[in-house]
Formats: sequence, structure tokens, C-alpha cells
Amino acid sequence: MHKQKRILITGGAGFLGSHLCDLLVAEGNDVICLDNFFTGTKKNIINLLEKSNFELIRHDLVQPIFIEVDEIYNLACPASPIHYQYNPVKTVKTSVMGAIHMLGLAKRVQAKILQASTSEVYGNPMVHPQKEEYWGNVNTIGPRSCYDEGKRCSETLFFDYHRQNQVNIRVVRIFNTYGPKMHPNDGRVVSNFIVQALTNQDITVFGDGSQTRSFCYVDDMVEGLVRMMKAPDDFTGPVNLGNPMEFSILELAQKIIRITQSKSKIVFNPLPQDDPLQRRPDIGLAKEKLQWQPLIELNEGLRKTVEYFDEILS
Repeated sequence: MHKQKRILITGGAGFLGSHLCDLLVAEGNDVICLDNFFTGTKKNIINLLEKSNFELIRHDLVQPIFIEVDEIYNLACPASPIHYQYNPVKTVKTSVMGAIHMLGLAKRVQAKILQASTSEVYGNPMVHPQKEEYWGNVNTIGPRSCYDEGKRCSETLFFDYHRQNQVNIRVVRIFNTYGPKMHPNDGRVVSNFIVQALTNQDITVFGDGSQTRSFCYVDDMVEGLVRMMKAPDDFTGPVNLGNPMEFSILELAQKIIRITQSKSKIVFNPLPQDDPLQRRPDIGLAKEKLQWQPLIELNEGLRKTVEYFDEILS
């Protein structure tokens, strides 16, 4: 019987956070979900509200919070371009002030804290696939910079709190994740294509569709986060979590048309500024240190995701 832990999940009503809440509540932990509902939604956690070991706090991380916990998963931040570019100053504040407030809390109550960083810290990479040692190629003043630089600064803060105050940190860099509970209008490629296919609209591919992404199913990602939190304290990361199988955007569109049996046609639009042309994690470190690798193949994951969207759109 493991000791019941008090676990704080910031951004817990979001896509990834709500899946993490599900798992940690099911394991019998006392889970506190904190969210300001900018992109998260109560629908994602409605199934947990009745549970005695789950509580929800509506709070914006730009303001400090005082609470007693054993572990913190810091997931709070809009993660899709449409949402993080909507209010870029707020995005930076959420990343930077959020990290400062959560690290301050972890320092005071001596909690373990995990930062959900992102593959965006690599920018438009000159190195392929991306290893953790790569410092990235990031535009500091472009439309995506609020997210990329906010997350880079969070990593800096985590390591400075660790060196200066011995805070027990873990940093994971999350590559594209998809699955049920994604926001239908978040502008991410998987949700966009599925919604377009299910409604028989044209599927809009940016550029010529040759740019690549690696897609990790949400259950695999949540397993990686939990393993990182349980890892030995001397393994701080950063560690890449993602699926190393690489697909072109055009292949993704074709797969989704096949799975949904859609009548949609593929149309091509100009590529947005600073959109990375290649994205694939090197997960050698996660395999070695966490014995973690994704198990769910893209076709299977897409089918489950399509079922979810079919239900919410009908």
C-alpha cells in the first residue's frame, strides 16, 4: 500500500492535465487541480468532481498560492499557437511567474516539482532528431516567441532554484501529444484535421505538407510524466518525451481521411512564420533513465481520438 500523496496539478483541467488527474486520482492520491480555465474546461474533469480525493481550485498562477503538497506537476500554460498568441504577454507571464510561484511553493514545503517544458525550446532545429544537449534555434522576437522563450525561461528558473535552493526538480520536454479531450478549436494539426474530416470540409495543409511531426498518444505521455516524477532525485532532466516515429503532415491528413472515411479534399495554404520544418525527439535518455517509450501507434491513437471528436461534434 503506497502512502497517499498530496499532488498539485497546475493546468489540471487542460488536455494533458485532465488525463494526469484521472490517473493519479485512480491511483488513490489526493489530487488538487488548479486551473484558471483560459484553455482548460470543467468538462475535462467533470468525472472527478464527485471523488473524495479530488479537489478543484480556480486560480491564476500569475498570482501566488499557499498550499501544502508533496508533489507539483506544473502544466499551466496555453500550449497551442492560437491560444498562446491570443494574449502573448499573458503567455509569458504564465510561464515565468507561474514557474517562480510554483518553485517558491516547492521550496517552502519541500515538494518535488516537475516542469512540463516543450520541444519548442529547440525552435526550428538545425539538428535532427533533437537531443537534450541541443540548445535550439529560437527567434526571440517572433509571433511564437512568447511561448518558446517563456518555456525556455521556466527551464532556467527550475535549474537556478535547484542549484541555489536545492529544490527537487524534474524537467520534461514534451513533443506533440494528441488524444481525447483535445480542444476542438485549438488550431493544432491533429484536432484541426479530424474536425475538418468529420465535417467534410477541406483539410488545410500549410506549405506543401512535407514538414514532419512526431505524434505521441496522451496515455503514453502521462505515463512518461509519472515515471519522471518517480525517478531518482539525481535525475533532473531535461528529458525528451515524445514519439520518435516521424510523419509528414500530408501523411497525417491522408491517414485521417482514411480513418474517418471523409469526403474532404486536401488544400494547401502558405506556411506560418517560424513554423518548424522537422520535429522528432531523440528519446534515448528517457529509455535509459525511465525505461519509457511510447507503445500506442499512430493509427490506433488516431482512431480513439476520432471516436472522441465524433461524439462531441455529433
